[in-house]
Amino acid sequence: MRTAVIVTTYNRPDALAAVLEGYLAQTGSRFELLVADDGSTEDTRKVVTDYAARASFPLHHVWQEDNGFRAAAARNRAIAATRADYIIFTDGDCIPPRDFVAQHCRLAEAGYFLSGNRILLSESFTQRTLGLRLPVHERNLSDWLLPRLGGDINRWIPLLRLPDGNWRRAAPERWAGAKTCNLSAWRDNLVSVNGLDESYSGWGLEDSDLVIRLLRAGVRHKSARFAAPVFHLWHRENDRSRLPENQRQLEALLASDRIEAQLGLSQYS
Repeated sequence: MRTAVIVTTYNRPDALAAVLEGYLAQTGSRFELLVADDGSTEDTRKVVTDYAARASFPLHHVWQEDNGFRAAAARNRAIAATRADYIIFTDGDCIPPRDFVAQHCRLAEAGYFLSGNRILLSESFTQRTLGLRLPVHERNLSDWLLPRLGGDINRWIPLLRLPDGNWRRAAPERWAGAKTCNLSAWRDNLVSVNGLDESYSGWGLEDSDLVIRLLRAGVRHKSARFAAPVFHLWHRENDRSRLPENQRQLEALLASDRIEAQLGLSQYS
């Protein structure tokens, strides 16, 4: 199974470097990585170039012009740039544990997409992580107990590993809570729904739109919780001025039976 990891980013090269360190340390799976860049400056390009020279896997920079928040378009461009069978979506401020890719690949199943969760790092711990280049991805479960007690992370329980079973398929129709900071799907299924919908403008809900359309196409939800978390670096809240309009667009989708994105992946084929 050919696997690609798509990492979105925008003008946060220090966070992206910490994330890429995590992917350099991945164990047990072969993959390629595409940085889906929503218009960053040369500082980000230099980070990608430097890590591409160090990586044991193909690492590509897929850049688009800076024209506001267009994460859906950045992801679609990256999907179009790979021929991978299976695609893992995450963000340039989400550090993966060392077995993140291996766990997504292990849990991948025909007819399902995977949704994992995240652990939020505090502002002060994020500053220390980036300033001191702390290898967050190297920490074991026990290493996180004191940071949890000290408020450096918002929760510890998701770091536990539970045995696999039918419980992972217990909510096959669930779309709420699934986020593209930790989501994976088969390429064929993404193509069948025309990828992400770029008609969403600004931050918010384009990932919910994608998951709803995958469900309508017959692709079911499978949980990657207690297997493949990510460590989400703190950042200021994104501009949410377009969220009410995006909410109206999502409500219109829910009221329809549409499966394909209105403005999606097909424009890059």
